[in-house]
Amino acid sequence: MAGLLENRIAFVTGGAGGIGAATAIAFAAEGAKVAVADLKDPNETVETIIAAGGEAYSIALDVTDQAAVEATVDGVVAKWGRLDIAFNNAGVSLEDYTTPWESVELYDKVVAVNQRGVMLCMAAELRHMAKQGSGSIVNTASVAGMVGLAGAGYCGSKHAVVGLTRSAAMRYAAEGIRVNCVCPGAISTPMTEAEGLSDQSRAFMAQMHPMNRMGRAEEIADAVVFLSSDKASFITGHPLAVDGGYLAR
Repeated sequence: MAGLLENRIAFVTGGAGGIGAATAIAFAAEGAKVAVADLKDPNETVETIIAAGGEAYSIALDVTDQAAVEATVDGVVAKWGRLDIAFNNAGVSLEDYTTPWESVELYDKVVAVNQRGVMLCMAAELRHMAKQGSGSIVNTASVAGMVGLAGAGYCGSKHAVVGLTRSAAMRYAAEGIRVNCVCPGAISTPMTEAEGLSDQSRAFMAQMHPMNRMGRAEEIADAVVFLSSDKASFITGHPLAVDGGYLAR
């Protein structure tokens, strides 16, 4: 039985771990060939895909470097002939609830990756998708892109991702390209693990969601696969909350 993404060409940023890795693996399981990019080495993700019988390769990429982004996306198309799916997931969280509002340096670093990086990737991807008259882009926003949360750079940049998604969706809808974003709640990933959460903090993050738990990276991946597939053929410009009910409160 063919997968949802059989014979599609996919590109994933932030694919070394967490949501990006889970999604790259899910794309491959559904039949896509996957180019996996990250500032860190994404070889572990690629090896997992290949071991399962899929096709993938790894790319070292800084999404804030416009020339590198353009060369990388051009390289995917040169290797496999087209680009059907892009998941712009690379992101950082450098602030916390105690970060002063005037921390402009941190703000700039977060916005450079989370907002400008997504825009640069979209620009490179859309250039190819527009030529072929088809494609699906999914960006990683956050519940912080739908409500106010601490962290000027993170919250502001995730709101911007929702805006970029809607803007591109409007611009390219008639050209056969769909653009959506996922808005995860608190997800258990290497990024949250790196924050050294205490049991008390984990319990607090869990109770933020009516389902009373943090989400799993694979649950976000399932949503991205759906949005990338023909099952979502009439969905564009949509910020899909995958948040255990967080935004329903």
